[in-house]
Amino acid sequence: MANIGGRYAGLSAVLPLAPALRRVVVIDHGQRRKRFASHSHGFLTQDGTLASEIAEIAREQIALYPTVKFETGQVLDFAKSDDLFHVCIDKTHAITAKRIIIATGVTDQLPEIQGLRERWGQSIFHCPYCHGYELNQGQIAVINSSEFSIHQAMMLPDWGQVTFVSNGQTLTDEDRKQLASKNIPIIDDQIVEITEHATINLQSSASKQFAGIFVSSATQISQAWIKALGVEIESNGIGEWIKTDTLKQTSMDGVFACGDVIRFGGSVPLSVADGNLAGVSAHRSLIF
Repeated sequence: MANIGGRYAGLSAVLPLAPALRRVVVIDHGQRRKRFASHSHGFLTQDGTLASEIAEIAREQIALYPTVKFETGQVLDFAKSDDLFHVCIDKTHAITAKRIIIATGVTDQLPEIQGLRERWGQSIFHCPYCHGYELNQGQIAVINSSEFSIHQAMMLPDWGQVTFVSNGQTLTDEDRKQLASKNIPIIDDQIVEITEHATINLQSSASKQFAGIFVSSATQISQAWIKALGVEIESNGIGEWIKTDTLKQTSMDGVFACGDVIRFGGSVPLSVADGNLAGVSAHRSLIF
């Protein structure tokens, strides 16, 4: 069994397999999507825990099983012959497996706004369930960055006082009507840069401080080998993900997937649940 991705979903997928003494190779290059956020929220018994600590503890526990092996590296090529999969790692060596679990995550494509990228995961977020409570009902900005931004702004009043920043983009009458229904004011101006903790400096020379900023990132499957593999991929214009059935089976027999790479929007608890089901499903496919 080859488990490609050693973070929340990937490690969770190993747990049903390791106690059954199935041989599993976990391949990971060490970059979590959530590495920019210091703490994890919304995960039962782990609320407020260091995000890196959750993954480190999981890896330590899984490493105790004798049939689990960890490989540090990136998958660069992938082939199937008969009923076996051949996975090339870093162009240096390959492993062979009967089943594959893809848990590679996705890459966030952020708006090109000066000062945004270095604050991502610290004072600029995409998920209110993960980071909304810590803003203490303060002033929240939502930057217009995608077709999902209006929806995002409509959700956030439960977490604070929301202002919608158009960033120079035209809003429809319907957009304005929706925002007005939630008493969300609109700043019709373009952003020059974001400074300090979460201060938005506008083209008009005005600036406004916020407790936090939310922006809708576009998610992308950045591994070329996944697309070359031929598994079915879905998208909605601001994100793409691998299509799976309810048991996390992809459109290719023997290939399962879990975590952020299979859903639009995600979180640590959802990734862990996905991973567990993918591991169980992969194991059952070897039996029945």
